[in-house]
Order: sequence, then structure tokens, then C-alpha cells
Amino acid sequence: MKKLLTYIFPLTVPILAGYIFLGLSYGIFAYSAGISPWIICLMSLVIYSGTMQFATVGLLNAPFDPIGAIMLTIMVSARMLFYGVTLLKPYNKMKHPFKEIAIFGLTDEAFSIAVTTPVPPDLDPNHVYAGIAFLNYFYWFIGSILGVTMGQIITVNTEGIEFVLTALFVTLFVEQWLSNDNHQPALVGLTASILCWLILGPTNFMIPAMVLIVAIFVAEFYRKGDRINDDQ
Repeated sequence: MKKLLTYIFPLTVPILAGYIFLGLSYGIFAYSAGISPWIICLMSLVIYSGTMQFATVGLLNAPFDPIGAIMLTIMVSARMLFYGVTLLKPYNKMKHPFKEIAIFGLTDEAFSIAVTTPVPPDLDPNHVYAGIAFLNYFYWFIGSILGVTMGQIITVNTEGIEFVLTALFVTLFVEQWLSNDNHQPALVGLTASILCWLILGPTNFMIPAMVLIVAIFVAEFYRKGDRINDDQ
């Protein structure tokens, strides 16, 4: 256990800093919107999607619209389908219940670590992937509790506080750019996202951008495969 934590904890320190602040912001924001503290904590336990938790605050204060809530959730979280496809190979080899923990804990940040960090030969991949997911989950929940507590103690202006999600994504993008020599995936993702945003607008670009990114990577994968076969 000590060897495992020694390896995975440093990997999750940037996420610790981001999630504590994000969870803190979410807790304060939700409490200031009139959401019960126990509902806020329950949402952090079962939803585990920062964007949807911020969005759910608005949904709970709006007229009952289950179809709209379902569609919003699909639009916001559909990118997880593409993350899952990318991680099919390592996750298929995992054992129960580690596989379920890793799947439930698959977020943008956990995905970023999983695809860029090799598992040392002296550690069990089941423990590494599930451990990263659990630590991230723990950070977020603790941040939410701190936010609820602070929301009850102090009164702050929460306007614009949801921007912390965008700030975290930008930070992760810059970190991955600096830590990798191959910038092609980042450039493909950035270009596809900007292109779809310009054509479809800020509310409809996410899923088409993800489809375009996956299509480009699949085409590149087969192109490299054909090149290897030709060389042989």
C-alpha cells in the first residue's frame, strides 16, 4: 500500500489542488442557491461530474423537466464514451471490483493520467487505476464538504465561480503540453474543438468535436498500420 501511494499520490497532486478548490466552489455555490447540505453531499457521492453538479444546481431550482435533464447530462458527459473506448485495452484486463471503481471514477483528469502514465512493473495495474480514481473521488468529496461548511459560515458573492472548471481544464492542457514532446494529439483536439465551436456555437460543439477527434485518430491509426505493413 505504501509503495502504491508513493507512486500515485504525486500524480494526483495537481488534481488534489484543483478538485479541492472546485469542490469548495461547488459547495459554496450550491448552498448559496438554497440547496440542502445533505443533498449537496449526496450529489458529490453519486453524480461525480463537476460540470453536471454545477448544472444540477440550476436544474433543481428550475421547473421539473426530466427529459431536459437527461439530454443535458448526455450532452455534457458523452465525451466519456470516447474516453472509455480509448481505455478498453487496459481496463478490460482489470479484475472486479477494481474495474468498476476505475470506470466510475473516469473523469477528464483521471483519463489524462491513465493515458500518459505507464504502470511500473512492480505495481498491480488494478491497484494503480482504481487507486487514482479513488483518490480523485476523495478529493472532490472532501472539497464539497468544505464548501458546504464554509457556505454556512461565511457569505460570499458566487457570481462566476463556475469558471473554475474551465481554469482546471486549461491548466491540465498546459501541463500535458509541457510534459510531452508529441503535441499532435493536443493540436488535433484544440483545432477540432475551435472549428466545431465556430461552426456550431458554444452550446452544440462538444459531441461533434469529440466525434471529429476520434475519427482523426482512428484514421491516423489505420494509416500507420498500413505504413507498417508496406514496410514489412
